[in-house]
Amino acid sequence: MPAPEEALSAGNITFTGFEGAAVNAYQALPAGDGPFPGVLVVHHLPGWDAPTKEIARRFAAHGYNALCPNLYARQGFDVDPDDAAAATREAGGIPDDQFVGDADAAVATLRALPTSNGKVGVIGYCSGGRQSVLAACNLDLDAAVDCYGAFVTGTPPEGFPLKVTNLVDQLPNLRCPLLGLFGNDDSHPSPEQVDELDQILDDLGKPHEFHRYDGAGHAFFSTDRPSYRVEAANDGWERIENFYATNLGG
Repeated sequence: MPAPEEALSAGNITFTGFEGAAVNAYQALPAGDGPFPGVLVVHHLPGWDAPTKEIARRFAAHGYNALCPNLYARQGFDVDPDDAAAATREAGGIPDDQFVGDADAAVATLRALPTSNGKVGVIGYCSGGRQSVLAACNLDLDAAVDCYGAFVTGTPPEGFPLKVTNLVDQLPNLRCPLLGLFGNDDSHPSPEQVDELDQILDDLGKPHEFHRYDGAGHAFFSTDRPSYRVEAANDGWERIENFYATNLGG
């Protein structure tokens, strides 16, 4: 019998996103009839790149239907991910309503799969961490993971290239449990901003668990970058797997 990572299938699909726009996405599915939970994978600011698609395949190998939309699809399906990311940053980033619309359609795509168990979680990295929280405040989701998302709390510095605000006013609407994974050497979010978010969620009575890692900064999950920290990343993956198993089943 083949190992799970040998039996999964993966490839590109297209769905209709915010305001009728065509959005391409990378879909990775386990072998078998399921039912399987779904995971919406939100890519980091550098874009819809190969390392993020590898994360989708990892979820499929662990028994999840995974979908990673190209949030920069409006730059063109065939545009190099680096160029699409640069053009999007130049335009001020992804508007929150556009992201929520695209994410809503992606969640519906996951739930419509014949192997779906009806439950969907979201995970995001870097800017995608903030967008994971944004999705959890606006969509019907069963679990959310924020991997070092900046500006969930706090204020962007002067001259910051993205037109982004914090999500403090939206946190009362958080609809599902939240797992947060942060590096103590990060500046965006800083440990103080993580403390602030932790306190706000405590005050609101929102179920959440945060884990923080000494010696790790931003992007410590990124295996292709100098920021990668193997111990923090391995512990983080174990936390994610346990959190999703509890909240999504499978």
